[in-house]
Amino acid sequence: MPTPVDLNVVLLTALLNPVVIAVALWMGHSADQRQKLPVAAFAASAAGTAAVYVAARLGMPGVVRATRAEAGIFIAQFVLGLVWAAAGWGLARRRSQ
Repeated sequence: MPTPVDLNVVLLTALLNPVVIAVALWMGHSADQRQKLPVAAFAASAAGTAAVYVAARLGMPGVVRATRAEAGIFIAQFVLGLVWAAAGWGLARRRSQ
């Protein structure tokens, strides 16, 4: 029986993924309506998942342990991407006023 994936590893992988942060902030800043923020979060999560895949294929030690929980990482990155996109959207609205 395989060992379960540690939830802290999944959350830290999603939280500390710079690709999710960059894409979500950029797309959230570019969004002209609040309804586009989930799209930005989804795109950030997809890009972040691709980055995690590449890191796992390169054999990075912290990422290899979390690759069995791809769906959990994707969902956590989506939620955190939504937060980052909202932050980017808020900063853009504050600057335009």
